[in-house]
Amino acid sequence: MATQPDVDVHSDEEAFREEVRQFLAQNFPEELKGQGNAMSSVEGPDDENPAMKRWREAMGERGWGTPTWPKEYGGGGLTRKEAAILNEEMAKAGAWNPIGGMGVMMFGPTLLEFGSEEQKKEHIPPICRGEIRWCQGYSEPNAGSDLANLQTFAEDKGDHYVVNGQKTWTSGGQWADKCFAIVRTDKSDKHKGISFMLIDMDAPGVEVRPIQMISGMSPFCETFFDDVKVPKKNLVGEEGQGWTIGKRLLQHERTNLSGGGSMARLMGSSLADIARKYVETDENGRIADAVLRAKIADFDIRWNAFLLTARRASEESKSQGGVSEISSVLKKVGTKLGQERAELAIEIMGMQGLGWEGEGFSKSELDGTRAWLFGKATTIYGGSTEVQNNIIAKRVLGMLDHQ
Repeated sequence: MATQPDVDVHSDEEAFREEVRQFLAQNFPEELKGQGNAMSSVEGPDDENPAMKRWREAMGERGWGTPTWPKEYGGGGLTRKEAAILNEEMAKAGAWNPIGGMGVMMFGPTLLEFGSEEQKKEHIPPICRGEIRWCQGYSEPNAGSDLANLQTFAEDKGDHYVVNGQKTWTSGGQWADKCFAIVRTDKSDKHKGISFMLIDMDAPGVEVRPIQMISGMSPFCETFFDDVKVPKKNLVGEEGQGWTIGKRLLQHERTNLSGGGSMARLMGSSLADIARKYVETDENGRIADAVLRAKIADFDIRWNAFLLTARRASEESKSQGGVSEISSVLKKVGTKLGQERAELAIEIMGMQGLGWEGEGFSKSELDGTRAWLFGKATTIYGGSTEVQNNIIAKRVLGMLDHQ
């Protein structure tokens, strides 16, 4: 029997690589090179300049801002290998993904798994095009580490719910269009009484109050719900399934907060490059201070080992159908490494790394000081290090409580 000719996979990949190169040459504005992901900043989407808007629309039209998401919902429909090629060529061109935020990192993957077909068709395409901002309604004043203690209540009114309560640490709440939230629909059961629903941030009864941080920024908010009407179609999954869905979303969040996700792309200049700008070098161009040189080398070894581990864990999770509890390990280690890096960068810059305002400091130096202070929160939000330790002990290592 005649055999079918082998498919030339290498040829297909090279053709795709050339397609990406042509797309970047035609669509990526040169003035945006090296500026980073605007969707990760504290600016609202209305503050985009024309070049940023054109770039976002071009990537959104292709679905390449969410390259591996299903094409029928607006994603790129790419294979993992094609997505890797896209990332490689963007890096070579100094380009970056203009489509991000909580919709991409957290809510979108969760809705693809738990949402109805109607919900996917309504909410996923605008996320893929970068046209919408989502925020997270999880923590409450008395439900932080013990998230299941949340008291925001959604009362069933027949064709809709009426939501009353308060959320806190709502990242980007003042700019968000919609909120994915876990609320209580049954007061008789702590975990099974929680449901997952979607709330319009411009609905009557929603009030947002920004919280100013030590860094001087206000990326978080208090959010109040006063008789807010939520249509029944905005319930994701079934009533009482919110704790299961909410935990799944947290796994996506922790993977990204770990540094194995979005933070890894936002590290900026290497510590060695920063050091060469602020400290003496020897005749061979090496950092003259041997102790500092050893500190930088030690950090780089551990950081790159972590990135490789995070990448391996990500590939294993995808092959198994999604993220897992290993996200808690990544979150614990990655956020700690991020804080170490910020501390070491301040040490390298000396007094120039401690500026708050004034003409004696560059913008990058002032941004670095604020990033250092903001980074103190990374081991707390998204599940504190102590919470991650408990998850790792129980669900990864299989250690159980003994009375």
